[in-house]
Amino acid sequence: MTANAAAPVRWLVTGAAGMLGQDLLSVLGADGTAEITALRRADLDITDPAAVQAAVEGHDIVVNCAAWTNVDAAEAEEDAATAVNGTGVRHLAEACAKSGARLLHVSTDYVLPGDATEPCPEDAPTAPVNAYGRGKLVGERAVAELLPEHGYVVRTAWLYGEHGPNFVATMLKLAAQRDTLDVVDDQHGQPTWSYALAGRLVELGRAALAGQAPAGVYHGTASGRTTWCGLARETYALSGLDPERIRPTTSEAFVRPAARPAFSVLAHDRWAAAGLAPLPEWRTMLAEALATPVFAELAATARTTESDRPQ
Repeated sequence: MTANAAAPVRWLVTGAAGMLGQDLLSVLGADGTAEITALRRADLDITDPAAVQAAVEGHDIVVNCAAWTNVDAAEAEEDAATAVNGTGVRHLAEACAKSGARLLHVSTDYVLPGDATEPCPEDAPTAPVNAYGRGKLVGERAVAELLPEHGYVVRTAWLYGEHGPNFVATMLKLAAQRDTLDVVDDQHGQPTWSYALAGRLVELGRAALAGQAPAGVYHGTASGRTTWCGLARETYALSGLDPERIRPTTSEAFVRPAARPAFSVLAHDRWAAAGLAPLPEWRTMLAEALATPVFAELAATARTTESDRPQ
């Protein structure tokens, strides 16, 4: 390394085996200035404060993708979910406060009540409707309290990608198994490709380290809006399948232990303060995602079975 060469930026990614975590590693791996530590759940229990302190030490940017993600199970195990989504985040924030690292914490639209009619701004009042959202809000508040200058909360929603279970993959798999599907059409949100979000997180981390991005809440979701039914139909249309196989229904047809917000459409004004653009429109991202190998293979299988169906 020459005397004039910039030192590599030291990144720590927690929850590195998850869908978003794996995409972050792909994005960072293409960055010649990144020195990456990737920790899976088996490598780091974020509910262990001593282990968290040791893991964070020596890093410039910490991206927390570690989370309890089973929304319905959190209703029966709220303390366990909050230990990860709330207390564990506090441990990370404490460690970053001691070391001077920037923390990018991935949160959720579920901290909001879901009763709005227009896109919710970053400073909208929080009021979770389920245990999962309550636990995530504990984590958000810890970041704000302990890292007022170096803490970043990025709320996302309706996430899909190549590296984990998700709605888009499920719809394509079911297309190969069923003639028609009933899909909820009264919940509104912004389908967000995890790879695109990973890229934006990396950009935000760089801006944060350079002192160009104010700390606080950012909304990391696609632009535009649709329903689950609209997402399923667009997935089929872009994959060469018949979108009329998707039939609209209501949330009452699929009662689940945890309540879901009816309106998860978020505003994205805060990105301008960091000199960054919001994520693209959801259809644009979906088309790009469906061209990637995992989704393309699922779509090809579904098209083959659709062509074999009796007309």
